[in-house]
Amino acid sequence: MALPPTVDERTTLESFLDFQREALVRKCAGLTDGQLRARPVPSSTLSLLGLVRHLATVERWYFRAVIAGDSPGDLYDLTDDFDAPFNDVADATGAETFAQWRAEVAAARRVTAERPLDAVGRTPGTGSERSLRWVFTHMIDEYARHLGHADILREAIDGRTGE
Repeated sequence: MALPPTVDERTTLESFLDFQREALVRKCAGLTDGQLRARPVPSSTLSLLGLVRHLATVERWYFRAVIAGDSPGDLYDLTDDFDAPFNDVADATGAETFAQWRAEVAAARRVTAERPLDAVGRTPGTGSERSLRWVFTHMIDEYARHLGHADILREAIDGRTGE
């Protein structure tokens, strides 16, 4: 996907976020469920599947809960473990995890399509305000940070590197 260099702000934000989303898919492409669940870096409990689950959770939180004001519930049981999306991957599959992630991306697109960038949502629990513009920027940052983790994990799994 080419990132358009001379477009309006909204198209820029949407394009950069979609680029990051597609990079996540590329970094996981061609791996088995076992490889996606693997935690190949001895000093870390991160797995590619855990990253996908986390990013699905973040998509749901910021777009559906904060911006849309919905109460979609948690994708994973966070009651006893806030990091459950990262930790509870033993029985997870790539197919089910990516289906869930794709559903959250589709929901995010529906939420954003009907709102201007200056639309403001509130963080459940605290009431802190967040504009859609802020959420787009935060999500680009969220993906970028975790894609760095994904690079390291993928390289440790099979030596593959790249964008």
